[in-house]
Amino acid sequence: MEEKLERIIDNSIIRSTIWTFDEIKMGHAISSAEVGSTFSTGQQNSDVVRLHFGLKGDYVFTYKQLNKTYDLIGGHHNIMFSKDFDIVVQNKTAEVETFGVQFPRAVFVNFTQNATDALKRFAEAIMNDKSIMLSENWGSIDSPIQQVIQQVINCNYSGDLKKLFMLSKCIELLVLCAESYDLANKKDPFIKSKADKEKIIAVRDLINDRVTDPPNLSQISRLVGLNEYKLKRGFKETFNNTVFGYLAEQRLHLAHQYLRDTKKTAAEISYELGYATPQHFNNAFKKKFGLTPFSVRNNP
Repeated sequence: MEEKLERIIDNSIIRSTIWTFDEIKMGHAISSAEVGSTFSTGQQNSDVVRLHFGLKGDYVFTYKQLNKTYDLIGGHHNIMFSKDFDIVVQNKTAEVETFGVQFPRAVFVNFTQNATDALKRFAEAIMNDKSIMLSENWGSIDSPIQQVIQQVINCNYSGDLKKLFMLSKCIELLVLCAESYDLANKKDPFIKSKADKEKIIAVRDLINDRVTDPPNLSQISRLVGLNEYKLKRGFKETFNNTVFGYLAEQRLHLAHQYLRDTKKTAAEISYELGYATPQHFNNAFKKKFGLTPFSVRNNP
């Protein structure tokens, strides 16, 4: 079931889409409010495990059941559990975009009780009714996580096929989050300050906004105020990809979307996205997706 909602909570307007299947919920929300405004929400006896993804915007997130406050910037994720769920959010930007998955506790435990050590410890804690986050350090939304979320938001399937697709994507997000947590905890972070982390997030947003006309590294460096060495190493650490590797992936996923949703030819898409020749685009596309652009256009 898919449901579109618009709510006004404490002068914040929240527009959301909710998908429900097999007692699992996924949701995408965009909230608009004055900078510095707050809104609160609470759920009693919800008994669900939450995957939370902050896609865009900065906010302060106070979680009553954990007695903790997190100062978050766009591009983060974590997994959390508490029987009740009382939060207060203060917007630091006029718009905040989030995505979430809710697993019933028993379903989550069934998926994770024999998974990674971190997930097994988390599953044991929630079975004992402990309010907990998977990690005190919020993970970064890298390209694979971002692409799965976009696939859900832009899904064109219907009926039982859509239900199967959504189920596969929520499990994929769980796996990617757990993998991100394991990678992040194996090394001492290079980017330590919040200010530098915000600049790395700004680099990602800049690339996303200018996929068809990207600036070069020296231009990006000047725009965000980071030297090229810190920019390249910090971006690789945060998103598990180089700046231009990330750009290449974004171009190819945008090309895939164009082939599905527009009548643009492969040659037109190739030119628009900055490939040297249609053949170069064709080769890169096939290497990424295992299909030619022609196959996608004729078998969406």
